Amino acid sequence: MDFLEIANIRESCRKYDATRDIENEKLEKILNAAQLAPSACNGQPYHFTVCKGDTAKKVAAACVGMGINKFAADAPVLIVISEMPYVKTAALGAKLKGNDYRSIDIGITAAYLTAEASTQGIGSCILGWLDDKKTREICDTQYPVRLVITLGYPKENKPPRPKKREPLEKLVSYK
Repeated sequence: MDFLEIANIRESCRKYDATRDIENEKLEKILNAAQLAPSACNGQPYHFTVCKGDTAKKVAAACVGMGINKFAADAPVLIVISEMPYVKTAALGAKLKGNDYRSIDIGITAAYLTAEASTQGIGSCILGWLDDKKTREICDTQYPVRLVITLGYPKENKPPRPKKREPLEKLVSYK
């Protein structure tokens, strides 16, 4: 499968088969892909907490509110991505250039993680709606939680939905 095929099949899964666990080999491949993601100064300013069982249920509950993310409770695995401190060179660059490299790096690693999940037949959804304080308590971390990614086998085996995207002409300019 080439990258464009992966990009075309990857979509946010909101209906998981709660009876089916993810095999450890597949979870390791997904985490290995996230580990390989590029980051500013190779600093990898993030930490992954893999949550299963009761811990996953608690984290899922910390991501629900106002009718949002109810589906997370059915995902057998939730990966909490915490923002770690910068390495010195990236911290200097961030200060000099006024750019938040950690947020960029977390986005890139989340993309790698979810793309590999798709190649493994695992559904995923990136959650930004979360209760940072509760999630920190559940995961026993002092670092800010930036994203939670749900993982699991899709409940329904359907072809991917058609992508609704802006045309390239609107997104790209050449100079």
